[in-house]
Amino acid sequence: MHKVIIIGSGCAGLTAAIYAARADLLPVVLDGYEPGGQLALTTLVENFPGFPDGILGPNFIELARTQAQRFGTEFRSGAVTSVDLSRRPFQIVAGKENYECEALIIAAGASARMLGIESEKHLLGHGVSTCATCDGYFFRHREIVVVGGGDTAMEEATFLTKFAKRVTLVHRRNDFRATKIMLDRARANEKIVFKTPYVVEEVHNVEKSSVESVTLRNVETNDIATLDAEGVFVAIGHDPNTKIFRGQLELDDAGYIVTHDGPKTTVEGVFAAGDVQDHHYRQAITAAGSGCMAAIDAEKFLAEHRI
Repeated sequence: MHKVIIIGSGCAGLTAAIYAARADLLPVVLDGYEPGGQLALTTLVENFPGFPDGILGPNFIELARTQAQRFGTEFRSGAVTSVDLSRRPFQIVAGKENYECEALIIAAGASARMLGIESEKHLLGHGVSTCATCDGYFFRHREIVVVGGGDTAMEEATFLTKFAKRVTLVHRRNDFRATKIMLDRARANEKIVFKTPYVVEEVHNVEKSSVESVTLRNVETNDIATLDAEGVFVAIGHDPNTKIFRGQLELDDAGYIVTHDGPKTTVEGVFAAGDVQDHHYRQAITAAGSGCMAAIDAEKFLAEHRI
C-alpha cells in the first residue's frame, strides 16, 4: 500500500514527486511508455528559469529524477496497462506488478502525432521537432518546413516566421481544418509558402544527423519534389495518454482529462498534471507548476482523510 503513486516521469510527474517526497509521502513514480516525457526527446531547453545557458532536455530530466530520489521517491519501470478508480485504495497494474494507493497523480503526458516515417525518428531533436515554441529560436534565418493543416500548424508556422528565412507549410489536402481566422493570418504572412496537396515521404540527412532537405509527394499526381530545408516541424496534433482512464474519469472530446479547482479530477483523490490535462500551453514550466499543485492537493487530501 502506497500513500501516493505518480503515473508518468516527465516534468509534471517529477515535480509532483519532489513535492510529495518532501512532504514525507514516499511517492512511487511509474515511468510509463515514455520515461522522461517530451523533454527527454528535446535537445537544448532555454526557456526554463534558472538555466541562463540552457540545459539539454535529457540532462534536465536526470537532474530532476536525482532530486526526487534524494527526498525518498521510488522509481519503478513499466507502463501502466489498467487502473481501477472505482474505490480506494486505487488499483494499478504496470507490467507484471500490481499497486495500491490512497492518492493518485496522473502525469502521463501527451504524445505528439508523428508522420510515421523512419527518418523522423532518427532526426527528432536533430532538426525535426514537434514544438515551435521550444525550438524555433534555433532556426534563425533558415528554411523551415511545417507539416499540418489545422490551427496548430497555422499557429506554429506563423510563430516560426519570427525566426525563419521562410516557412513552407506542407499539407496533404488543398483544403484545411484550420479556422478561417488562423488560415487567413497565415496566408497573409509573406514569409509563409503553402505546398499542397503534398505529403512528406522522407527527411534527409540521417547519415549526418541533421536536416538538409525533404522529399515530398503530390497525393493527386504522385509527382516527387525535393525541398531544401534545415528544420521540419510536425504539427499534426497530440494524443493524450489517457486510454486507460476512459469510463473512469471525465475526459474532453479530445481525450484530455478534465480538471477543476486546479488539478482535481472527477474522482476524489485522483489528480492530473501536465500535458495529460493541458492541451493549450504544453510547456515544461506549466507542467512543473501543475505537478506542484497536484502534490500539494494530494497531501491535503491525505491529511483530511487521516492517511
